Amino acid sequence: MAIDDVAIHTKFKLNGISYTKLGLMELVYDLLKEGSFFEKSIGTFLSEWLDEKPIIQVTTSGSTGKPKNISLKKKHMANSALATAKYFGLKEGSTALLCLPVDYIAGKMMLVRAMVLGLDLDYVEPSSKPLDEVNKYYGFAAMVPLQLEGSLAKIEMIKTLIVGGAALSKNLKAKIQQKNIVVFETFGMTETVTHVAVKRVNKAPEGSSGCFEALPNVTFATDERECLIISAPKVSDHRIVTNDIVKLISETEFDWLGRYDHIINSGGIKLFPEQIETKLAPMLRNRFFVTGLPDAKLGQKLVLVVEGELDTDKLKQILSECKGLQGFEIPKSVYTLPKFIETDTGKIRRKESCALLNY
Repeated sequence: MAIDDVAIHTKFKLNGISYTKLGLMELVYDLLKEGSFFEKSIGTFLSEWLDEKPIIQVTTSGSTGKPKNISLKKKHMANSALATAKYFGLKEGSTALLCLPVDYIAGKMMLVRAMVLGLDLDYVEPSSKPLDEVNKYYGFAAMVPLQLEGSLAKIEMIKTLIVGGAALSKNLKAKIQQKNIVVFETFGMTETVTHVAVKRVNKAPEGSSGCFEALPNVTFATDERECLIISAPKVSDHRIVTNDIVKLISETEFDWLGRYDHIINSGGIKLFPEQIETKLAPMLRNRFFVTGLPDAKLGQKLVLVVEGELDTDKLKQILSECKGLQGFEIPKSVYTLPKFIETDTGKIRRKESCALLNY
């Protein structure tokens, strides 16, 4: 792919300024020389997008394993942008906000969508409250749940928001139900060039299934473990076998149940930590997760791990009285850690954090 083959839409704007390829190359020089830390990341990615190579090296977030570098084809990234445009009705000239770091695929793809589709894109420094300094309305944006939580007071300045990187809590979903904005939870990974499925989480139309729905040119199946298999020929040359356990509704819809590598087998009963954590979330302000630890009788016992200093005896009492939990979903033990081990994007490394426990 030569420079002249990299599509830059004639309607593309960045921070209100129209750019040709030559203009973008000059911007790259300025960002790399004089830009702030996050602007240098933008400059680096734009430089890679405009070079002669047909691929871009992208680093995974490390939420499901060690971070790794993978190669993505630029044509697949452009195809992902087109699928997003088709699903959400994005058109040339649509306004969009980039508030994610461009070090990872979600931020990179906001730039790609703008360049390929001809969006009017503004960027702000990534933070937990990205709308604090924003004083205009946008048609489209992408955030992680922490940013959505920190932007609730001004979130109606965005028309359509996609949220990914971590699951939306029940509490956060409740807070956005009456907001004048349409919010979608996304499902995807670096290997699928961000999302391949989305689920509407507020103001859902009557008759909506409440499931994840495939983007155009994407179909789903499951393997013998009931884990999701993704066929997305426009964004990947191969089928992608995941460790995400799902209930397949159709070849274009599924319910997400949890991660195969997180399943706890306690006395022959399979427990999905993510589902239990959803029930526990209203009771806990501190960050937490549930996991399985070795047990002579049960094989694995369900335990709760909380970040920070808490009265574990009091917490056990609260758990035992929680009507939302079935008997086998009540953690057998409670542990605390001063600080969880995290990925670079702030996600909890469960395995590494568990290694710090004394049990």
